[in-house]
Amino acid sequence: MESKNILAVAANALNEKKALDLAALKVDDLTVLTEYFLLATATSSTHVRALADEVEFKLSEQGVSVHHIEGKATGWVLLDYGSVIVHVMSRDAREFYNLDKMWSDGEPIDLNSILISEQEQN
Repeated sequence: MESKNILAVAANALNEKKALDLAALKVDDLTVLTEYFLLATATSSTHVRALADEVEFKLSEQGVSVHHIEGKATGWVLLDYGSVIVHVMSRDAREFYNLDKMWSDGEPIDLNSILISEQEQN
């Protein structure tokens, strides 16, 4: 699956489960690690796990397996899909690590064109 499609499936999974402050950055010009970062804030540690599990489930339905997972028992879960790295963070972790600012040289991706509205889902 292409990177943009992985990003879209992951972003929609997070949006469906009420992730906050969704943001995507194209970082392929800044690092060789990945093409995109997808950042999401969760409201609790349970929500962090639920969001990460939903992304993993939705992408596995599309035949895409996660390469590596970090932080399953913390306030920050990282899902590495190679070309897309998904960061699901508690509000405190998101504010403390401030990846949005750290990677601010990346190109912001407009998620409005990627996210499926509730009306379109029904």
